[in-house]
Amino acid sequence: MKRLLKSFLTFYALSSLIVAPFVLSAGQASAETKKGTDASYVGAGVAAGVTSGGQGINDDATFGGNVTGRAKLGNTPFSARGNVLWSDQTSAIIPELSVDVPIANKTNAYLTGGYSFVEKDGSPTPIGNRDSVVLGAGVESEVANNFLVYTNAKVGLGAYQNSDASAVSINGGIGYRFK
Repeated sequence: MKRLLKSFLTFYALSSLIVAPFVLSAGQASAETKKGTDASYVGAGVAAGVTSGGQGINDDATFGGNVTGRAKLGNTPFSARGNVLWSDQTSAIIPELSVDVPIANKTNAYLTGGYSFVEKDGSPTPIGNRDSVVLGAGVESEVANNFLVYTNAKVGLGAYQNSDASAVSINGGIGYRFK
């Protein structure tokens, strides 16, 4: 139970670091008529695991890459998201649903929930080395015509074999809007 609480505290602390600058600048954007982004996009970037399972075998913090996508679900505040986080040994496929909150012009904060499917159990990815429930938070912003930047933190609950430790991954990249 202590590790679960520690995981949630880590998740919320990292989420606060990611979202705080955008929330603080939201007041400046309040006079603008359009808030948030309804972009559906696909992007790629880096993924950095910042935790380990504590067992020392294939559960170290791992650096790799990510491919991510977002499909806006109509006029609702929800989106379907998909992520692939990989290392030099294997990858994790993470389908997610998100709640998107407009915080500035062409900028959203979002909370996600999903499940990580590690392709080769026991091999390290930035989000652990076994299948797990994943919670996340992030920010996405359109920065140029058809281009976005995104960043997020993900927590894989109990994401290490032979350990009940949770995995934390910080991810970011550039996306291309297709709708």
